[in-house]
Amino acid sequence: MSGDLSKKTIPRHLAIIMDGNGRWAQQRGLPRIAGHQAGMQSIRRTTEACVELGVQVLTLYAFSTENWCRPKGEINFLMRLAEEYAMREIPNLQRNGIRLQLMGRREGLPTSLLAALDKAASQTKENSQLLLNLAINYGGRAEIVDAIKMIVTDHQKGDLEVSEIDETAFSHYLYCSDIPDVDLIMRTSGEWRLSNFLLWRSSSAIFVSLPVLWPDFQREHLIEGIKIYDKQFTR
Repeated sequence: MSGDLSKKTIPRHLAIIMDGNGRWAQQRGLPRIAGHQAGMQSIRRTTEACVELGVQVLTLYAFSTENWCRPKGEINFLMRLAEEYAMREIPNLQRNGIRLQLMGRREGLPTSLLAALDKAASQTKENSQLLLNLAINYGGRAEIVDAIKMIVTDHQKGDLEVSEIDETAFSHYLYCSDIPDVDLIMRTSGEWRLSNFLLWRSSSAIFVSLPVLWPDFQREHLIEGIKIYDKQFTR
């Protein structure tokens, strides 16, 4: 544990909107892809810090359904970067007891990326220190719509009665349905928008915006956000 943090202070489920890669690169006269590359190092630092602090679930907003409107070259680079992460990080995930899984629509993602993510998920499925959800091709509204479609399908098949549909039942149809609701959402770069992230699961979450750009996000920023969460949660 670090500083005056205690186990009671640590959020069970932490979600982060990783914002500011482009601005980080622009400030240094570099192409946007350089910011995305630098941001990958922050992912490793953050996941390892979450293991140390005792966070149980970490969800990282990596690529939204709205991000498909970005330039094709940037999208292709982001897909390759995510694939590279899934392939190269397996030893580090294993060493730290981190289980990885995809949160988002599989449709539209490159086959090679899905294969890499599936391999990483399979090889880390027994790890229990931290569950890492990579939200790729994810949108909060899309998640709710997809859940409704599955509910309608199950009802039409006779597997679900209308009387059985409540908030708990609905949650079982969300992506990665075995995870708890979010306790704390952090967003880097000083932005205050939720940006269509975890809309159903964030109904009771505390939102913290930090002015640091994602590639510069360090362990101390993570602790700062958790301390803000603790003050809001316990007051």
